[in-house]
Amino acid sequence: MERRTLGKTGISVSELSLGAMMFGRMGNPDHEDSIRVIHRALDAGINVIDTADVYSLGESEEIVGKAARGRRDDLVIATKFGLPMGEDPNRRGGSRRWIVRAVEDSLRRLGTDHIDLYQMHRPDHGTDVSETLAALTDLVRAGKIRAFGSSMFPAELISEAQWAAERQGSYRFLTEQSMYSLFTRGPERAVFPTAQRHGLGMLTFSPLNGGWLSGRADLASSHRASSRPAHYDTTTPTGRLKATALTGLTALAGEMGITLPHLAIAFARAHPAVTSVLIGPRTAEQLDGVLPGADIDLPDDVLDRIDAIITPGTDLSPADNYATTPPALENPRLRRRSAGTVSGI
Repeated sequence: MERRTLGKTGISVSELSLGAMMFGRMGNPDHEDSIRVIHRALDAGINVIDTADVYSLGESEEIVGKAARGRRDDLVIATKFGLPMGEDPNRRGGSRRWIVRAVEDSLRRLGTDHIDLYQMHRPDHGTDVSETLAALTDLVRAGKIRAFGSSMFPAELISEAQWAAERQGSYRFLTEQSMYSLFTRGPERAVFPTAQRHGLGMLTFSPLNGGWLSGRADLASSHRASSRPAHYDTTTPTGRLKATALTGLTALAGEMGITLPHLAIAFARAHPAVTSVLIGPRTAEQLDGVLPGADIDLPDDVLDRIDAIITPGTDLSPADNYATTPPALENPRLRRRSAGTVSGI
């Protein structure tokens, strides 16, 4: 499998990375089987394993730690912090208080003395990014992490974080991880160009759009559909859009003599901003079904045909980008004047 340098980290990574969200109670609860899937991926040339503290509330990190024993020096272990790890509001976000606790918890579960890439899972609108960057900088200097990055940051927050690091003289985010697929092309508008301007390494996830692009005929009965059935309803407006696009994409893949998942993986790899594409198999069979996508390069005429099916820079369903809604859109009080306030006073 080909390697690329991850932005300005100096770290060499495979074009495909192994996402570990499906290892543990959220997906595959069998630890030994999950470890076999991980080892199979490593034997295929993948050298990056991406997990998060919130995946199965730490169980995924524990499985990754077990799988890494005896192979740690050959692996790039990436994990994430920031999403809630309980009901306590202090067990989430980007405060120094939480970061110094979260990294120790992750190091313990992973069974390692350092994390290669530590990523902020989502923006924290309640904490100054300068505090987050300062805390992460201290972790690099302490040797607990080698580099750090962001995940699901919009273009304006990517730039804000870069400016904040320059102002205070701290280290900066060197990577960004975004959802990107044939059905979620939003990052092409601003996130990818912004990441390229700042020299960030780009990791992308969900290239199969949670199973929509898996080629399954029984999508509504899939593992993912059991927890989000409305997301896979082909009778909704967005469901109909996806179903129509699937018809065109399936036909295109057939003309090329490849499967729909292989087309989807190859598409995500093709964008010049993308360094590595995360695949998230739950089983060895699912892993084997997507690995060939790493060897397919799509010619320009095929990419043009894809653009004709799905407009560049568009997301077919806004609901795909979960946990990214700005607070002012979730809480009406943040976009209205308080009662009794008079303009100009």
